[in-house]
Amino acid sequence: MGNPRYTEDSQTTDSQNVLDGQSQVLLDDDHAGWRGEDETWREREGRNELKHVAGLGELEDVTEVEYRKVRLEKVVLVGVWSSRESTFAQAEESLRELAALAETAGAEVCDGVLQQRSRPDGTSYVGSGKAREIADIVAANDADTIIVDADLPPSQRRALEDLTHVKVVDRTAVILDIFAQHATSREGKAQVELAQLQYMLPRLRGWGAALSRQAGGRAAGADAGIGSRGPGETKIEMDRRVIRTRIARLRKQIKEMSGTREVKRGSRRRYGLPTIAVVGYTNAGKSSLTNRLTGSTELVENALFATLDTAVRRTQTRDGRLYAYVDTVGFVRRLPTNLVEAFKSTLEEIADADLIVHVVDASHPDPFSQIDAVNEVLQTIDGVERLPVITVFNKADLIDDAKRERLHALAPDAHIVSSATGEGVDALRADVESMLVDPDVHVEALLPYTEGSLLAKVREYGRLESLEYRDDGIMLQAFVDERLAARIMDVALHETDAPEHGEGGE
Repeated sequence: MGNPRYTEDSQTTDSQNVLDGQSQVLLDDDHAGWRGEDETWREREGRNELKHVAGLGELEDVTEVEYRKVRLEKVVLVGVWSSRESTFAQAEESLRELAALAETAGAEVCDGVLQQRSRPDGTSYVGSGKAREIADIVAANDADTIIVDADLPPSQRRALEDLTHVKVVDRTAVILDIFAQHATSREGKAQVELAQLQYMLPRLRGWGAALSRQAGGRAAGADAGIGSRGPGETKIEMDRRVIRTRIARLRKQIKEMSGTREVKRGSRRRYGLPTIAVVGYTNAGKSSLTNRLTGSTELVENALFATLDTAVRRTQTRDGRLYAYVDTVGFVRRLPTNLVEAFKSTLEEIADADLIVHVVDASHPDPFSQIDAVNEVLQTIDGVERLPVITVFNKADLIDDAKRERLHALAPDAHIVSSATGEGVDALRADVESMLVDPDVHVEALLPYTEGSLLAKVREYGRLESLEYRDDGIMLQAFVDERLAARIMDVALHETDAPEHGEGGE
């Protein structure tokens, strides 16, 4: 009896040694694989944890989202980032910007989380497991809306709503909501509505038996019976047709409104009025800086997209020459394509300018990323590449000496100013005026004293070189545009001809 037990134990021991050896080989192989795929494993490990962004309830099923009236209350922000595309700091800054957008739209940001993964989940953007974790965060904060820091396809948005049982909106929807709140002019409202409809068209919901296509005759099916045969158009198809009709009407209206703007631009060109386009990232301080440069008192608000309607403000040089600043709508990273297209007539003001003043928020953690975002939009506008650009770092009162030196080193030709305190504004104004394009026609004429209004036009729209008050009139030399030169020469010739006619009569 002892020998069999011994043999059995020996066999068991031998088998265990073999298994241990095989396990060790497998472990060695696994460790070798891990060493060869460190980045993949780190990405997988990072995916297992949602990273909360610092400083930023029972669930109610509101999955039937009405995009025409995006209602934002308590919100939780969600972002996905990949180490191949950005750093965690960049992803965190993007989520902070989304928080500012949400607050501008009227929401209270309860929490914000970031998930690291190689690419967003194709079904629900974050994956079903993380969606349930996010649902718990939403419940804990008694929030009713999730805002995703991306432009979500309709299928991903619906899947995320089904998993979390709360309303889900994306970055584009938030920006459109802000634009809808801030648009005041007729053209601005039409442009925002056009962008909203273009955004909503592919996101109409309602697929399923309740809204399946109705068909008459045999196409309805043998068991359908009386009452199943309809006009052949479903409710969702009717909605799409109505939206497409409205989009076509809005495009026509905006095209007609752009004619009015073209008339105003033509008036400025007719008098040779130099124009400076003020562009920049949203909330960089464009309006407040323009107010400083022109003495205007237009709306200044510490909010994103406070200015949507282009404002033209005149000012004059020290010698009295008039020129104008055009305050434009601010840009933002990943500005929705629909918005860029809808505001194309407004952006044409930039291409028609003589000079661009690019305003940058110097207090932003990464101002040069904002510069890149603005330049991406400017590149879509024909004719902008020919224009000279003056870069201005605004909000100098909010930065320290170290950052000021860094900005000087990276952008030595840029101006550092503060629209709040006035620092550097005089030097910026002098630089702008030195770059104003002079009219290209030189005139030298004797004007009668009765043409004081014409002399005022020369001061306002030309560059006066010399002025001499003589007994027989006013001798002037100036650079003016062709139209004003023709008027001057016409008046001067009549004044010269008058004595000749008088002498002939005697």
